[in-house]
Formats: sequence, structure tokens, C-alpha cells
Amino acid sequence: MFSKLAKVANAAFAVALGAALLGTGAGSANADPGPPVLGGGSGIIIDNQFECTVTTVGHDNAGRLVGLTAGHCGDPGAQVYAESDRGSGVIGRFAYSNHDLDYAVIQFDPGKITPVNRVGNVTITGVGAPASFPQIVCKEGRTTGNTCGLAWGDVFRTNVETWSQMCVVEGDSGAPVVVGTTLVGMVNAYLAIACFGPEVGTNMSAIMADINGRGGVGAGYIPI
Repeated sequence: MFSKLAKVANAAFAVALGAALLGTGAGSANADPGPPVLGGGSGIIIDNQFECTVTTVGHDNAGRLVGLTAGHCGDPGAQVYAESDRGSGVIGRFAYSNHDLDYAVIQFDPGKITPVNRVGNVTITGVGAPASFPQIVCKEGRTTGNTCGLAWGDVFRTNVETWSQMCVVEGDSGAPVVVGTTLVGMVNAYLAIACFGPEVGTNMSAIMADINGRGGVGAGYIPI
């Protein structure tokens, strides 16, 4: 699990928001015509075991189609399936996973998805600075859908994370956190009680700085 965020969360008796295990009896869905539609807020299945949420989909500076999700959802090489259409098979793989900041970069296979910038009630038109008190932030998660709440800001002055009062539960890991249509962070954990306790997530500014500083897959990312 991500060490920097987890240290703060554990000190506050937080419960890490891990990806939910799939039922062992779950069957494969029939493939729909055309590639599955995927964007920030879509559900994904990792290695046929875990369910998480895509943060955003776009292109890096090499033209690769990539996406982001929570780092605790998988490690490099993990296979990704679209929850809405498991029958379409593997749509991509984890290219990089940072367990300190708890984010991962997914590289999608060419032609395997239809990328979009709107899922449910969340539209992503760009990436921006972290939310601060008393802004209202919203998220779109594969488990709890669209929920909004008050941003508490960087409570512990980490320059990495933002706390908010949004409902999140297992499976919402990686969900995009937005102010209006600006992507400001992702969902990573919650405090004590699912849905009722405050949510904590990594700021997009910290994620983008790390991706661009590292180079490789995801560097220069721009949302669809």
C-alpha cells in the first residue's frame, strides 16, 4: 500500500481503500459491438481478481493511449479488463505503479477501447491544482457512482494529498476527483467508516510531477 498516504491515514486510524475482490463465481460477459467505452469513472478488473476505477484516459507525449488508477490496484504487467465488457478480453496492462503516491499508469492496447472524457456525471476537460477548503469536489466511482462533498484540503500539509467529505467505498479506488470539469485528484483511502468517514486521495499535481520527472509511459499526459 502507499507509504506516504498510509502513514497519515494510519495515524488517524484510517482504513485503506483497497480494490474489492471479485466473487469467485463471476462469469465473463458477452462482448458488445465495438470496443468498450472507457474514461474517468469507468470500472476496470485487474488480473481477473480486483475491481477499481479509472481516473482518466488520454495520451502521453509519445502518442500512447494511457490511463491512471490507484497504485494499490496492481503492479506492472497486471492485465486490465473493462468491467462493462469483460468479453472483450485484455484491454491493456499496468505499465508503472507507484506505491508511495498510490497511482498507476495503464497503457491500453491500440483499438481495444473507445476513450471518452465523460462517464456518468463527471466530465474531465483538464488537469488542475489541488482542491482547498471550502471548495466542493465530486467523484465518479464504479461502486458508489457520483458523490460530492466539502474539500478539507491538505490537512496534514503533505503537499501530496487532499481530504474531502465524499462517500467512497471499496472499488472506488482510483476514481477521478474533480472541481467542475477540472481533474484535481484521485480517490485512494477513507477514514474509519466507508462512505461516512472522510476520503483522502493523491493530488493530480503530485502525480503529474512524478510521471513527468520519471519519463517513459505516461509522461506529458493530456486527458482526452
